[in-house]
Amino acid sequence: MLEITGLTGGYGDKNIVKDVSFTVNKGSILGILGPNGSGKSTLMKLISGVLPAASGEVQIDGKSIADFPAKELARKMAVLPQLHAHAFAHTVRETVSLGRYPHQGGWFSSWSEEDEQAVVEAMCLMDISHYEKTQIDRMSGGEQQRVFVAQALAQDAGILLLDEPTNHLDINHQKELLDTIKKQAIEKDLTIVSIFHDINLASMYCDQLLLLDAGSVVRIGEPHEVVRERDIEMVYNTRVSNHPHPELPKPQITLLPGVERESASVRIRAEEFDINDGMVLYQSPIPLKTVSSAVVNAGSGWFRNFMNRHVDAFYNINDSVKEMSEFIEQSGLKTTDTVGMMTAVQTQDAIVKEYEGPFGSVVIAVTAGAGNGVDVSKAVERTLRVGTINTWILVNGILSDEAFIQAMITATEAKTKALQQEQIKDPLTGTIATGTSTDSCLVAATQQGEHLPYAGPITELGKLIGVGVFECTIEALKLYQMAKAKSV
Repeated sequence: MLEITGLTGGYGDKNIVKDVSFTVNKGSILGILGPNGSGKSTLMKLISGVLPAASGEVQIDGKSIADFPAKELARKMAVLPQLHAHAFAHTVRETVSLGRYPHQGGWFSSWSEEDEQAVVEAMCLMDISHYEKTQIDRMSGGEQQRVFVAQALAQDAGILLLDEPTNHLDINHQKELLDTIKKQAIEKDLTIVSIFHDINLASMYCDQLLLLDAGSVVRIGEPHEVVRERDIEMVYNTRVSNHPHPELPKPQITLLPGVERESASVRIRAEEFDINDGMVLYQSPIPLKTVSSAVVNAGSGWFRNFMNRHVDAFYNINDSVKEMSEFIEQSGLKTTDTVGMMTAVQTQDAIVKEYEGPFGSVVIAVTAGAGNGVDVSKAVERTLRVGTINTWILVNGILSDEAFIQAMITATEAKTKALQQEQIKDPLTGTIATGTSTDSCLVAATQQGEHLPYAGPITELGKLIGVGVFECTIEALKLYQMAKAKSV
């Protein structure tokens, strides 16, 4: 265990690091964050003993590092400093082997099988074995970085201090390096402290983070306790947005520009929708921020094209995403720029209307069929039949993340009310349907104009969504029922 208590120090009479305290347990990684000049490298030098502390203490397993002879401390603690351009003319193997010096009685006078195994394993872990005889000064910065990480691993110390270990590495080698370090921490019960410039990488791989500013601790804790918009913006003096990692319970940040998004003023209008027997298509001159449950590009993103495509009632494709993507491309659109939905009802019967409000307007587009109406409170396995309610809400305004979610809730409530009024029933249970088993919803916004933080039914935006979705769904259901009656 590494324990830092009240550590203060720097260069000469100037204390760069001030009263820093933290503990790192075995098997865990602590990442140090902070802008340039915040004291990260100075703190690392104080921890390693390269710089004498003005006050405070560094302890390893309860013993001060001042009480360790130099060679014994090197067996306890390995240090990877920042990589500089003056790489010396040793081979890769010779450079990695230097990591075994603390374990020697003299300069390689007692090279053992254990030493050999440590060097071979370290080179293998860093995928540099094939460079074994290469002169290190002939390697790229990224390759050199991997060699020096291997040297630190070969040292076989219980504590690793790493100063920007991913520096000079491409994203794949960054991932591989940090995967290896994380694996080593867990399997060998290592204590690791590492400096990071990349906040997202630090959040992904570290158990704890320490945020420094002007040599003092701003915040320390688990990543979600440290990577907070307010603190990151204050310390780095820049705008960021915080969001969750898609696979890990770790926060990630996105850098926001210092200037507003430049684009022509755009207003979505109902008359701009292309409605025919093949699809409903809206093409925006600018990307719209979008959240949807579409077939293609479900989730959130920025898109220009919005397609609701008619498919046969007996459409049955194993990979509908691939087939729909191919259809989009064949239609002359880019899959990366298009949200694609499907419906078995007649798209020429789509209802598209614009609703004016004090903030701007909302365009509602609905295609509706209810042949496979479902009472969600009594949902069971069933055979699907023709009928899908696809609902689009396109807003001329700036929506918050909360407003996107509330807009979907409000739209769903309005759709359910329309089904109730039209007495659409679940054919299996005979109770009032709340939707169909294949419904889809989309909310998109220009992100121009007035800020709209909420979209619940008490808000001006929510009122328009509620009324608009209800009315459009009623009209679309009536057209569906009329078409169904004619076909009988």
